[in-house]
Amino acid sequence: MRYIIIGAGAVGGAIGGRLAGAGAGAGAGCEVVLVARGAQYEALRERGLRLVVPDGPHVHRLTTVDGPHALGELRADDVLVLAVKTQDSAAALESWAPVTVAGGGTAGERLPLVCAQNGVESQRLALRRFRRVYGMCVWLPAAFVEPGVVSAAGTPLTGILHLGRYPSGTDETARRIAADLEKSRFEAPVVPDVTRWQYAKLLGNLANAIEAVSGVLTSEEGIALYDRVRAEGEAVLAAAGMAYAGDEEQKQARADKMRFEPFDGSERGAGSSWQSLHRGTGTIEADYLNGEIALLGRLHGVPTPLNELLQRLANDFARERREAGSMPVSELTRLAGEAVASVQED
Repeated sequence: MRYIIIGAGAVGGAIGGRLAGAGAGAGAGCEVVLVARGAQYEALRERGLRLVVPDGPHVHRLTTVDGPHALGELRADDVLVLAVKTQDSAAALESWAPVTVAGGGTAGERLPLVCAQNGVESQRLALRRFRRVYGMCVWLPAAFVEPGVVSAAGTPLTGILHLGRYPSGTDETARRIAADLEKSRFEAPVVPDVTRWQYAKLLGNLANAIEAVSGVLTSEEGIALYDRVRAEGEAVLAAAGMAYAGDEEQKQARADKMRFEPFDGSERGAGSSWQSLHRGTGTIEADYLNGEIALLGRLHGVPTPLNELLQRLANDFARERREAGSMPVSELTRLAGEAVASVQED
């Protein structure tokens, strides 16, 4: 199978690079196409993808395009891997779904699409345009270092990627994708209930906005705030009837398979949302993390003042291009107290 990585940033670059370098010997890896834009596209075209990992830096010179038009007709054995941030999903899906496939039909009708993203919204969007949608729970510590350079500091595994059909089930395609991933320094359990793992990851990702606004969660005050934010999320998922993998189940799934080993020369911020602010992209995925909890809370009558506050602040920081981590935790905690008080007064 040929893998078309739509969004060759931190996660997409790490997955694409590892797939390309899978196995032993020249030419043993999977065939990979990278899709990027702007400075990342130019760097990948000119210098290739430099993937910095604990076993050393690797340079992969891969076919790189800025959209489907550059590939022409797609192949029947193509797998599309959607790795853009969720706020960019709709545009990407609109571009790729109508592309023709050799032998007839379109990508949306014939090709598998894997959503390798945070949250749960992209696969819902994808199912409107693609018949064969797969969810992926991405446990993968990766960072965009600079155009053309991605770091992934997980070892001995680069990441753990639970994979399954969306909304549920497994099939032979999922098992074939998993087999390729497992040759590429990943563990890829094929599960019939991938959303259980994604909702568990979502609860952890509720901290992303805290870190983006106030920096890495190291203080007792910051951790206590996250605990309250997570408690809101758990209450909402319970009201909505959304099952999620528990802490012990997640711990057993990871065991000692992956630990984080930073290396010189690769700056890794607090997480993907912090990286978005640090790079000044002007957008952030809070609408699909804390905003997912706010949405479910409104649907099921559960107040979510803390997640709504974080959603708003993260979006303000992105839109105004404010410095990542520049709000003191004490100020954020004060605003959180006011947000909760205003709900109680209502």
